[in-house]
Parts: sequence; C-alpha cells; structure tokens
Amino acid sequence: MSLGIVFKGPEGIVLAADSRVTLHARILDPQDPKKIEEIASYYDNATKLLYVNKQPFIGVVTYGVGAIGQKEPRTAHSYIPEFQDEIPDGNNDKNNRLSVKAFSKKMSDFFLDKWNRNMPTDQKIGDMAFLVGGYDDEAPYGTIFEFHIPSKPEPFEQMQDKGTFGLLWGGQREYADRLMQGFDGSLPQLVKQFAKLSDDQAKEMLINLRGTLTAKIPYQFLPLQDCVDLSIFLIRTTIMMQKWIVGIRGVGGAIDVATITRTEGFKIVQQKTIFGEICKN
Repeated sequence: MSLGIVFKGPEGIVLAADSRVTLHARILDPQDPKKIEEIASYYDNATKLLYVNKQPFIGVVTYGVGAIGQKEPRTAHSYIPEFQDEIPDGNNDKNNRLSVKAFSKKMSDFFLDKWNRNMPTDQKIGDMAFLVGGYDDEAPYGTIFEFHIPSKPEPFEQMQDKGTFGLLWGGQREYADRLMQGFDGSLPQLVKQFAKLSDDQAKEMLINLRGTLTAKIPYQFLPLQDCVDLSIFLIRTTIMMQKWIVGIRGVGGAIDVATITRTEGFKIVQQKTIFGEICKN
C-alpha cells in the first residue's frame, strides 16, 4: 500500500515516501483444499520516490499497487531506465524541458502500456497511483498532477490556484488523515449509516467536519524545512503505529525525501543507501 506525500509549499515542493512493498500470494489451505489463503510478504527496500535525470525540475511519488506483473512482478522504479529513453533531455536545452503536465502524460501513457501488457484484465487488483510534482519553466510556484493506473490514466492537476499550498497524500492514509483532518476516511460513511442521513446531509456533515477538525496549519507560511519535517512526521507516525496494530503493515522501511525548487530543481534530502554486511565486535 505505502504512504506517499507531495507537499506544495511557497518555497518549493517536498516529495516523501516509505520503502515497503507488499506482495500477496494465494495458496491452498493444506487442511481444506477448497479454501484459498492469502499471504502477505513485505520487502523494505523498494524505491517509490522516482526521478528522471533528463527532466531535473520534476519528481514523482508512487503508492498503491506495488508492482506490475504477476509471474514476474516489477516495481515502477525498475522501469525508469526504459521511460527515460522515451523523453527528451531538458538539462541544457529549454526547448526540451517538459511541463509537469506533459511529463505526467508521458509517464501515464508509459505505465498504462506496461500495465495492459502484464496485468490480468479479469481481476480487480487496484491502482498504481502517481503524484507528480515540479516546476514549469519560469513558473513562480510548483505544480502537482495525479494519475492512477489503470482506472484514471488522464493526469489531473491538484491545487490549481497559484497561491494555494498544502499536502497531498495517498496509500494507507488513515493515521495521516486522523492527524491532518481530524478523522479518517471511514468516519463519514459510518456516521451516515448510524444516523440514517441523506446524501445531502452527509455532504453537509463532511464539510462541517473538515472545517472544524482540520489541523490549523498555515501552509502558505511554512519554510521548506518545515514542509520536509511535516512530511517525514506523517510517514514515521504511520510506520510506528503499524508496529502495534493487527492488520496490513503496508508502510515501512526507510523514508526517502527530496525537494524541488525553481532555482535548484530536484535535490535529495535523505535516501536509503546500499550497504554490505555489518559485523559487530
């Protein structure tokens, strides 16, 4: 599932993601051959913070379905070398610098093709979601686009107004939801059913809840460092909570973080590294 965050601040964009990928295997119950059990396997070294060095002012966070393909599953990160071969190099030529929207469209088309080639069409699997953040040439503030493969492949812009700042997060978001908006996504439906509310009443209740319970954070005021700190905090809190819960622990491993600014482009803040065996005396 993962937890991915893109934070649009006045000084730049922050991208943050955990490193856990969960793969599910179905096996026959040895006690009951007619019963199929699903087993989750966790891998804590996946890279969900994506970067294409040909477009240095754009970065991507992915969450949701962790891999494409069933017999030979591959992460989104493993496809980046192929994707990079299909886009122009904008490092030294502004004419080749893609807008965030154009980049998002190319990436969506690429991964939709991979999905259609490698995933079954007769099963409901879920989506591999992407949050794309970056700066268009000479734009004062960053831009964020979102798309989901395969259900919503057309990229759509988030926080479109020039002076609008804030966070987007996706994946296993219940703890981030509770901290940031005061309740998780299951509450409105639970209240609607319990109180027997109409659709209009439920919508009015949701608006009231968000207006009353949402954390009062002045996003337009926050320096870039505070944006980094808050992004890490939300992912770390989710990881810690999942240590004790009974359920899918889909967020874990190292937290990778990067920033994008209009002057310096994409910069890694923290990122896991490859290391060998550590021997203690």
